[in-house]
Amino acid sequence: MDTAVTSLTPLASQHLSRWISVPFNAAWWLADHWYWLVLGVIALCVAGEWLARRLAAKASRERMALDLIPAPYFDPSHEEIFRRGVELIRACTALPWWAPRRSKSVRIRLSADGSRPVVYRVEGPAGAERLLSTTPFGPHVRTVKGAALRDVPREHEVRAEFTLRGNPVAALREVPLVPDPLQPLIDAVADIRADLGDLAEVCIDLQRAPKWALRARRFQVMQRARQAEQRETARTWRLMHRNALRWGDSVLGELEHLTTRGGGARGREMGRVLAPPAPERINREEVLGKLAEDDHLVRVQILVRCASDVEGRAQARLSRIQAGFDVFGGSARWAMRGLRIGPWRLGADRWPHRRRFDLRWRSGQCQPPGTNWVRINELLGLLKPPTTHCRLPLLPVQLPTFAAGDASLLLQGWYCGPDGRRRLVATYAEETLFALSLGKAGGGKTELALAQAIAYAHAGGGLLFIDPHHDSWKRGAPYLAAGDVVQRIARIDLRGQGGGVSSWNPLSMHHSRARHEVVEDVVDAFASAFGWDDQSAPRALAIFTEALTVLTAVNAAACREQRFEDQATLFHVRALLTDLAFRAEALAAVGEDLDGESLAWWQTVAPTLPPDAFAVLLNPLGRLAANPVTRAFLGQGRGVYDIRWAMDNRMVVWICTAGSGPTDRLLVALLARDLLRAGRSRVDIPEGDRVPFRGYLDEMITLAGSASGSLASMFEDFRKFRVQLHGMTQLLGRLPQAVQHSLVQNASTLSTTRGARAAVSPITDEWGGYPEPSHVAGLPQFHHYASFTVRGQRIGPVLLEGPHLDEVFADLSRPQKVAALEAAADGRAQVQSVQQLNRQASEQLARVRGLLSDLAAVSAMSTPTSLSEPKDYQ
Repeated sequence: MDTAVTSLTPLASQHLSRWISVPFNAAWWLADHWYWLVLGVIALCVAGEWLARRLAAKASRERMALDLIPAPYFDPSHEEIFRRGVELIRACTALPWWAPRRSKSVRIRLSADGSRPVVYRVEGPAGAERLLSTTPFGPHVRTVKGAALRDVPREHEVRAEFTLRGNPVAALREVPLVPDPLQPLIDAVADIRADLGDLAEVCIDLQRAPKWALRARRFQVMQRARQAEQRETARTWRLMHRNALRWGDSVLGELEHLTTRGGGARGREMGRVLAPPAPERINREEVLGKLAEDDHLVRVQILVRCASDVEGRAQARLSRIQAGFDVFGGSARWAMRGLRIGPWRLGADRWPHRRRFDLRWRSGQCQPPGTNWVRINELLGLLKPPTTHCRLPLLPVQLPTFAAGDASLLLQGWYCGPDGRRRLVATYAEETLFALSLGKAGGGKTELALAQAIAYAHAGGGLLFIDPHHDSWKRGAPYLAAGDVVQRIARIDLRGQGGGVSSWNPLSMHHSRARHEVVEDVVDAFASAFGWDDQSAPRALAIFTEALTVLTAVNAAACREQRFEDQATLFHVRALLTDLAFRAEALAAVGEDLDGESLAWWQTVAPTLPPDAFAVLLNPLGRLAANPVTRAFLGQGRGVYDIRWAMDNRMVVWICTAGSGPTDRLLVALLARDLLRAGRSRVDIPEGDRVPFRGYLDEMITLAGSASGSLASMFEDFRKFRVQLHGMTQLLGRLPQAVQHSLVQNASTLSTTRGARAAVSPITDEWGGYPEPSHVAGLPQFHHYASFTVRGQRIGPVLLEGPHLDEVFADLSRPQKVAALEAAADGRAQVQSVQQLNRQASEQLARVRGLLSDLAAVSAMSTPTSLSEPKDYQ
């Protein structure tokens, strides 16, 4: 037994030594054949990278995009933006388990190509669409599915990747939300021009911080801190030792050594022995900074691409974007990655970085530099769309450029872009339903309206311009004398200073209107001018209604007999009320045309009224008759003025009112009511066949004082009938409440020139307080702020310079043809001398009496003849 054991011992020792020598032999073999190990490691890394790229490409194909469209009043809080950032980081992980880390990212893309000021888009995994579609911003931000991006090649492109420079653990500058942190980036792309092929895109990729990468980064930072502390300690020790040597070799050092115990050389050697300083303990929190905690820590990749068809514009744009990121800089700052050698930069535009940049740009993969670690609260300014505190540029696609001769565009003024270029901007006439211009006298309201009217007239559009002072006519006439406008213009000058005037009979029935509509329009005009209603003046309304009922019956009978010139006028109300013989003749001639109640009123009620009951009507009618111009204008049996015919035939009608007295206000009330009637009467035309017609109402305070009800109804009803109005006033508060509310509520365009703060504050309040009234009060002359409606969206308020006629329409000025223009305009309105028209008005009562006598002799059963439409303004 002992012999067997001793015999096995050498064999076991041999096996044991063989197994022990295997690792050593392998190590020696690898040392001799080290290149096989290197090749294996390289092959393993290449295979891993190839697999990671394949899986990342597969995961990146399943991505979605959402466009975030903020409301004009979007003003988020810090907490709302922070919650949005948390959602973005959570969305990074909405991928299968096999997806590589580089594909687990969310991209914020800011792009501008001239079609919109800036497009704010969020791109991420398709599985995170539901999470990203619901934002903490609520209804203030609308989320829509983003359209596929179309990358059109440009001749010149530049690329850049941004990395954090400076203190790698320091936080970026805390940028306040007011003004918007995006403003520098918006300003950098404000002058982008689509016609030059300009394009600018900024992609901000966010990725959840990997635990292993964070630990490695912390270890690296701590190691650098320890090494720095060790170097500092060594430097301090060297400095102390050097100082000690210098002190020992000095005279004072020698004296100190001689006076101390054990002097001499030995004392000097002992004096040079110094204890090295102990290294300071490293404070982990201070060294790691923002890397100390794991919460809300992300890695960021910022890629920028600019392109243009013009050399130099893309590079200049990139420089401005780089300056825009400087606003976030502090101890740490964003800087372009790459090496600069003289005028060249070896960055994302050159080999070997270009291919890797393009791959990440197309796929959305995130492989940021090792220093790009930030916290969510450092990126709050980039995690939300532009807010209400961001001034967005105005692009031609938002507010088109004015083109002369295009009736679909309405001139608005000069806009100065961020690059200093001025262009004439316009709105779409079809969308500019109602406009309000506010501001002090001489601020440019009328000049703007004149420019619009002249441009619209030369483009073939029809319009009405009510000019209370006649200054607008004199200012605009030289620019209306060119082209075919002369063939379509008519002037109604109610001042009578030229010695002539046109004519109009509000009671005329030759247009085949219903009698009760004519009566209602005239009664309402008087009621609006004098403030009548059923409580304050029931008798006046009743008397006037019955009187007009009889006179319209007389006029209807005259039109049936084709005797249009023998119609009664407003002035014959006095004869009907005071001349019993004339009343009897009228009732006898048209009694059968009256209903039983009207005839009974004249037979039973009228005789019982005292003479002074008619004074409320006789006084205003007497004032109208006492004025020779108004008597000539309203005293003709068959008038020429027909605003409905002008609307349908694209006429240019200029009405110069006389003033603001009681008689003038009554005449304005009649004209305003007739305009309202004409617009509403277009209901008999199919909507698609209604010709657009624009009305310009200067000095609305004068007009609204006597026609508030009519004006308010115009601003409420005219949209349906394709009649647009532009009102001008110095003070909105001077307008009646009904007119104010209807105009502001339905205005497509609001504008204000300089004025008192109290005067312009109603408009600035409608804009949400920007610009402030003090900003408007300090505007230069002929400058104004305005907001518009374009393609259903509100644009502005925008600062514009009003157009000057001699600058915009210099090629249309024909001052030598003004006399011919006025003659053509007066001829179109069939202007006659005031004296001649007054003679005809004096003889009109006799013509009406003759008509009544002839009607009484005609059989009641006679068949009425058909009416033929008279041709006015011809």
